[in-house]
Amino acid sequence: MKRGYHHGNLRQALVEAALTLIVAKGPQGFTLSEAAKAADVTPAAVYRHFAGRDDLLAEVARQGFDIFAALLEYAFDEGRPSPIAAFEATGRAYLAFARKYPGHYQAMFESGLQPGKHPDLAQVAAKARATMDRAADNLARGLPADRRPPASMISAHVWAVSHGVVELFLRGNGGPQPWPPEDLLETAIGIYLRGLGLLAPDL
Repeated sequence: MKRGYHHGNLRQALVEAALTLIVAKGPQGFTLSEAAKAADVTPAAVYRHFAGRDDLLAEVARQGFDIFAALLEYAFDEGRPSPIAAFEATGRAYLAFARKYPGHYQAMFESGLQPGKHPDLAQVAAKARATMDRAADNLARGLPADRRPPASMISAHVWAVSHGVVELFLRGNGGPQPWPPEDLLETAIGIYLRGLGLLAPDL
């Protein structure tokens, strides 16, 4: 006998089932029927909430970006205690999110979804990116105007470094690594900030 769901929470039950399957098989490694089975509902019931697997993955990713945006905002803390500390904190928040929410992370960044096809997903993804841009803009104000890269470029660089550390070393895709991912990211950000002239060079 299938579980009885009140209207609305079947949708979330399917999201939770998808998260379990994503962690076990990857975002492209399961079918909508498997998600229905994991949620203990009929496949027909799924289509009352999601048009297909990509639609379900988009909802998982949307919820992930919502959590991610909140974590970034908390880490940024309106630039406190300093622009550099706040900027570094957003990088650490990226790693913390990937470690704590692996299913959401994979749906967001490894599912092949195109946010432009999912307006709700695109909106919340932009919110997360905006916080990183704010942290970068706050930081860049410490540079002379003629040596100041666009804030969006700075945040894109750190996003790329953070993503690389997560993919290669936090998730183990780069093989054994003698340094913790947090140390790798902190060192990379330090080198980057020194290159911009925002940190004094080591003597």
